[in-house]
Amino acid sequence: MAVPVAFFALFFAWPVASIVERGLRVDGVWQFGRFGETLSRPEILDVLWFTLWQALASTGLTLLIALPGAYVFARFDFRGKGLLRAVVTVPFVMPTVMVGTAFLALVGRGGLLDELWGVRLDTTVWAILIAHVFFNYAVVVRTVGGLWAQLDPRQEEAARVLGASRWKAWRTVTLPALAPSVAAAALMVFLFTASSFAVVQILGGSTYSTLETEIYRQTVVRFDLTTAAVLTMVQFVAVGVVLAVHARTVRRRETALRMVAPEEAARRPRGIGQWALFAGVLLSVALLIVLPLGVLVERSFATSHGYGLDYYRALQTPDPSGTFLVPLLDTIGNSLRYAVVATLIALVIGGLAAAALTRRAGRLVRGFDALLMLPLGVSAVTVGFGFLITLDEPPFDLRASWILVPLAQALVGVPFVVRTMLPVLRAVDERLREAAAVLGASPWRAWREVDLPLVRRALLIAAGFAFAVSLGEFGATVFIARPDSPTLPVAVARLLGRPGELNYGQAMALSTILMVVCAVSLLLLERLRTDRTSGEF
Repeated sequence: MAVPVAFFALFFAWPVASIVERGLRVDGVWQFGRFGETLSRPEILDVLWFTLWQALASTGLTLLIALPGAYVFARFDFRGKGLLRAVVTVPFVMPTVMVGTAFLALVGRGGLLDELWGVRLDTTVWAILIAHVFFNYAVVVRTVGGLWAQLDPRQEEAARVLGASRWKAWRTVTLPALAPSVAAAALMVFLFTASSFAVVQILGGSTYSTLETEIYRQTVVRFDLTTAAVLTMVQFVAVGVVLAVHARTVRRRETALRMVAPEEAARRPRGIGQWALFAGVLLSVALLIVLPLGVLVERSFATSHGYGLDYYRALQTPDPSGTFLVPLLDTIGNSLRYAVVATLIALVIGGLAAAALTRRAGRLVRGFDALLMLPLGVSAVTVGFGFLITLDEPPFDLRASWILVPLAQALVGVPFVVRTMLPVLRAVDERLREAAAVLGASPWRAWREVDLPLVRRALLIAAGFAFAVSLGEFGATVFIARPDSPTLPVAVARLLGRPGELNYGQAMALSTILMVVCAVSLLLLERLRTDRTSGEF
């Protein structure tokens, strides 16, 4: 427990506290009266209300659309399953800047829907909600589907034999077992959508604003650190309350579950109903995920004189404006190196934290459980800016060090590791560990022989999530990435901020490369996961 606590204290609590102190402490005196002044402003109240209701609507819509997909991936065996799983995960690793841009090209002025049917959804809340579903679909599929694939289907079949209908068997047997995993997925989606930045900024324009976009505007545009500090504290407290309620309600539902190898539970669709569900999921994936990605790829090849590779060739040449000190293709290697290191850090910190939360109880441990999720709901702008003003003196002067970027990325990856592994670890029957101890196994050997085989699948899924969010992390990285080693998301955002067809085309080309890199990485992970988990519980 000591290692995760020290990690979060140094790289999360300290930077955030420093930002708050600079905004609310003037000449050594805390200005707490600024809370009332700021929160009474009508424009701030509008921001708070929109942040809350769009996050709730996005979460509900994501669960409604993605839960059938989680069932299909967990219970159906079909050709191309690994490829399709990688496809639905690609949007999650895309920089949020590119998610907004892809949907703008699809539903905005001059977009595909505008050209075909004259339909525009930009500057409407529907564009924001659909983009959030596009981005978070994989969170539900992988978090819920990871546990669903290991639930013993014979328990539901036994309920059917006793006379329960298919719906009643699912509602009374399967749903309670999935409840902690569904709650964890809903929590992550809510936190992501509540702190949405680039999607709201691009698709909502000046009409809509969330806490994240307002904090960025007050910090970078208006240089009003007082308002930014107040909003950061509001966000911090709100996320803490949500996490506390989540931890209290979910803990009551977590029980030991009977789990089987995923291969034993998956089978080919049978009957009209299952085939109709399978076809419906494929159609939703095609319209919601493949279509926006296809538009993005099409723009990377579309030049003023027809389709070609001009934008990709331009990535190999030095930037004449001097914005980038290295060819843009070098950003691919930078992103991969940072993501690998960040994944290792996230697995170590998250794995230790999940193990500690499983074995211990008490208010202190429950409080740390909530703390682990705070980086998902607290402004990445605050964290990145906080890194710059806190980690600038020995022995923690890291501003010139390459490790600063993967540390910031790992901070966002740790919650995914914990939330993915925790439901599975808590589902392990404690009697198995006790039996191993009675037979003379040390705690380390008991964990290696009992827990590890059961959670190896969840560990690999957690690694995939951590790697994905590291590749696509933008909010904090944009503040700390060095000019000679930018990441792909930072390079894409800077290209989009510069006028001209070439810059836009290069941004599309880099985003397409990021999608390909992500898809290949996820396919390799799928193959590794399948090879390593065959024949295991």
